Amino acid sequence: MSWFDAYRIKFYSVIDMEIHILRLFAPIYYLPAAGSDPFDYGKTGSGAEKLFCFALDETEALNFEPDKTKFPGSLIFSGDAAGEVETTLELPGGNYLFAQERKILNRDEIISMAVEIQLEGLWQRRVPEKTLSLRFLFEDGRFVTQLFRPFT
Repeated sequence: MSWFDAYRIKFYSVIDMEIHILRLFAPIYYLPAAGSDPFDYGKTGSGAEKLFCFALDETEALNFEPDKTKFPGSLIFSGDAAGEVETTLELPGGNYLFAQERKILNRDEIISMAVEIQLEGLWQRRVPEKTLSLRFLFEDGRFVTQLFRPFT
């Protein structure tokens, strides 16, 4: 099953970016890729799928006016796509605030997107969790940057 088959989307528009409510029905697995810099993908990206998972700063994770200098937080792990192989690193199934751009974003653009996702989640009275996942992939002939923020 492809990751497209694994979720449903409900659309919400915010400024010029769409933020989605995504229900990921199955996890997406990754192999450890230590030493990868999440903000160098555009310079070194071969098109291989990558995932970076961050722990957000406790004081900023639920703030309506977060300090952007504290985003995206500390790196928990980085991984390369594992395909159908089940590994210990995963983007777990569940509910996410989700946004994507069909290009490689730089650090400032990624942080702005992460803040917008947080604000939209708080405005919708959802409780975003304190993790943020950044995913890069190549799909339909273009690079894609995706952000996932789990919520309860």
